[in-house]
Amino acid sequence: MRSWHGNNMGTLSVIATPIGNLEDITLRALRMFRECGVVYTEDTRIVSKLLAHYGIQKPLHRLDAATEIKKTDEIIARLETGEHVVLVSDAGTPGISDPGARLIGKVRERLSGSVIEAIPGPSALTAALSIAGVGTTEFTFLGFLPHKKGRQTALKKVAVSKIPIVLYESPHRILKLLKEFEAFNPLCVIIARELTKIHEEVISGSTEEVQEYFLKYPDHVRGEFVVIVVP
Repeated sequence: MRSWHGNNMGTLSVIATPIGNLEDITLRALRMFRECGVVYTEDTRIVSKLLAHYGIQKPLHRLDAATEIKKTDEIIARLETGEHVVLVSDAGTPGISDPGARLIGKVRERLSGSVIEAIPGPSALTAALSIAGVGTTEFTFLGFLPHKKGRQTALKKVAVSKIPIVLYESPHRILKLLKEFEAFNPLCVIIARELTKIHEEVISGSTEEVQEYFLKYPDHVRGEFVVIVVP
């Protein structure tokens, strides 16, 4: 058994950042940003706006799904010298359908003396569930469904589930997803979009009803979608 805490190496702070409203940042997260030596993030432009909003300047380095493994040695080298490194995604919590899990796994494997700490905060998953009005004693989170291989299997899993299923979808595929659901028995869905933003919206009903809504109001097919399928 390994302990992940020690004081001879650096700290990797995994920080949740706002999913829309910049006020949804914790005091602890802001302190970590001010104390750290460097920030790794999916898109440096997005995080630079967040930091600028709070008067913080830090070196920013890109770390997305394509570069996550490539940057591992670089980040481990920083931690070995005792540096405080921050990891964030574009929005929400790193590792939850966002880059970060593979990097953290490698750091745990190779640097047992480093501190890996969670700075919790916003997540589209929990935000959507909190206002959905469905029981959440049990649920399954699938993230983004496969685009091609394995998609039909995933859709069938959603359709037959006895507990709520939560997944993410993009505006480019939300209508396709609702159309695909028509192949199964009538399903009830709750869709939350643009969470914490000006145009936050929650739509619920059968897949057919929700599909009709978006066809009637195509300008609402924007932003990021959290889809909750209720058995």
